[in-house]
Amino acid sequence: MESSTSTNPLLSLSTFIHQHCVRLGAELASRFEETKRFAGNLSPSLVHPKHALAATLSSDHVAKSLAGTSVYTVSNSNNEFVLISDPDGAKSIGLLCFRQEDAEAFLAQVRSRKRELRGQPKVVPLTLDQVYMLKVEGIAFRFLPDPVQIKNALELRAANKSGFDGVPVFQSDLLVVKKKNKRYCPVYFSKEDIEKELSKVSRASKGLGVSQHIMVGSLEDVLKKMEMSERNSGWEDLIFIPPGKSHSQHIQEINA
Repeated sequence: MESSTSTNPLLSLSTFIHQHCVRLGAELASRFEETKRFAGNLSPSLVHPKHALAATLSSDHVAKSLAGTSVYTVSNSNNEFVLISDPDGAKSIGLLCFRQEDAEAFLAQVRSRKRELRGQPKVVPLTLDQVYMLKVEGIAFRFLPDPVQIKNALELRAANKSGFDGVPVFQSDLLVVKKKNKRYCPVYFSKEDIEKELSKVSRASKGLGVSQHIMVGSLEDVLKKMEMSERNSGWEDLIFIPPGKSHSQHIQEINA
């Protein structure tokens, strides 16, 4: 990441708030449990293009596939991230919410502990490609998924009663496209978005119905597989579609 005096909180890594907000962490932990009410240790899977042996996909390539999707966290007026403690207090982590209202709830908790913070806390948006590069640099984050999409993922994996763990993502091989000699395999954060796209594909409306053409996995699992994959394995074709956008719109924007 390049240095700047911008107000972007990503550029204030050296001034993170290293404090253990144990009570705040406990309160947010209950929110995690609500979101993961059915959670177990499911190993989600999307379509696997080919087995890969060499870790040759660059961090920049993986980050680029995530461009355009926003998440939300809380920082203070000095552009410092507010960190929380994990349930056992062993380490501090940044919380990234896929819904702005969850970040606002986080902000309300932070404001209740205002005396312990420097500056005025606020909700700030980040993009997933920025977050990924921070992860590469060793910064720890925890995602808070949209509970509606957790429910959608569980419904699609109804045959597996062990639950779902992670941020749900949705894919269909019917939506793979080629544009300018490049192959794109779109991955969605919203079941509603992928269903809308599939409704435009004539084959999806035949036989078993639209939902039968949807595969579900976790963002974390998919990123690990991308990191472990070699070029020309198929994993480099994945592109994550921001909520509310079509894959054609997003592909056009990133290639503009």
